Amino acid sequence: MTLDPVHVDDIARMASTLAGTMDDTDHDDVARTVWEQWLDPLRPVGGGRPVVEPLGEQRLNAAVIDDVALAEPPFPTVHGLDSGTINPTTFKNGLVLDVAHAAMAAEPSDLDLHRNRSIVMTAHTRDPTAPIGEEEWRKSDEGYGRRRVIRAPRVSRYAEGVVHALSLYLAESAHALEHADHVSDLLFLDGPLYPKELLNWRDRDAELRELTREAQPKAIVENYIRLVEQFVERGVPLAGFVKNPSAKHIVNTVERQFKESGGGKVPWIDDVAFFIQLLEQRTGPDLDDRRTDELTFTNWFVSRGGSDRQVSADGDAFGIDRKLDPEAYTVTFFTIYDPRTDVGYRVEAPYAVTKDPEVREKLTLQAVRDVAANRGPPTAIEKADELARVSVGEKAALRQKLAEEMSSEAQYAYDDVRWPADE
Repeated sequence: MTLDPVHVDDIARMASTLAGTMDDTDHDDVARTVWEQWLDPLRPVGGGRPVVEPLGEQRLNAAVIDDVALAEPPFPTVHGLDSGTINPTTFKNGLVLDVAHAAMAAEPSDLDLHRNRSIVMTAHTRDPTAPIGEEEWRKSDEGYGRRRVIRAPRVSRYAEGVVHALSLYLAESAHALEHADHVSDLLFLDGPLYPKELLNWRDRDAELRELTREAQPKAIVENYIRLVEQFVERGVPLAGFVKNPSAKHIVNTVERQFKESGGGKVPWIDDVAFFIQLLEQRTGPDLDDRRTDELTFTNWFVSRGGSDRQVSADGDAFGIDRKLDPEAYTVTFFTIYDPRTDVGYRVEAPYAVTKDPEVREKLTLQAVRDVAANRGPPTAIEKADELARVSVGEKAALRQKLAEEMSSEAQYAYDDVRWPADE
């Protein structure tokens, strides 16, 4: 312990001086104004196609947790899919690697399906002659497993982020396509509907933007496009359950609109913070004066802002040929707030799925019911997460095994030793 009680008191006094400058009631008023006056629709500065607009009636909803948790599930079976990685590792021989491991889970359980895995290793090296990469998948575990090694495009910076994104999204999308026929009622991806990290490269610096022209990133985006097409053609809903939403295009657009009209600044760090401000129900001014007997949630919205623009009718989806009407791929979403944990979730689905009000209602009920019953993500997502997760001990053992196989050691900095990333 490096902080004595007197230091803790000092920090508390410092915080109190900040608290005096911030008034949450002002935030409530701003949130209500944005909700009532700016979102139907929310247009970019200067006009143009809406960044966000309601799908159906714009409203805030509440459901008694004990009641909705016992509701009959609208989908007889639910599948979940997740991909986990060992995290990027740099070796002294110049290789930067990450390994991703994807699995699909079912509720009720399907043990044969759970055994299937897709493993992707992505390698980055500055040596263009090094023989890295396999065009075809190779089978293992009596056909239940398959693996593939790919070479990452060369970059001067961002090598760790690139190998991580390519491994994660290729494993997830390829596994989803391989086992799509197992899904008869509903598939939840653990995370966004599309590979947001890759899509965001278009709006990053020139080096990452140039990568979006490369074959490997385009092939991964194409997997997600084909996944949407396959599920739409089969009439099976597909959705993404985002446990840690980070989208900011609503708050960024509203702030630009405020600035244009001479207004103040937006108080929220991201979109989910804005929605939580709206959805939280309080009975008094104290922190513990929060109603915890109801889940609250929004209606669905159409989203064409941020990375969502790339897969809307306004974007070109990295130049991928789309078989459906481009509007069909557009991201739609709604937000759920669980007051028991003070956490907000975002559920995403393609417009081709949610344009049907009946399907939209069923997706809403399934997600809200599952959060109420689990105090967290749907059971199928939790199962997939458990199957795909690579534990701290497994990550360390895998890195050691990789080092032995390559006759090279992992390259560490002092902070890696002092603060291991996995602790």
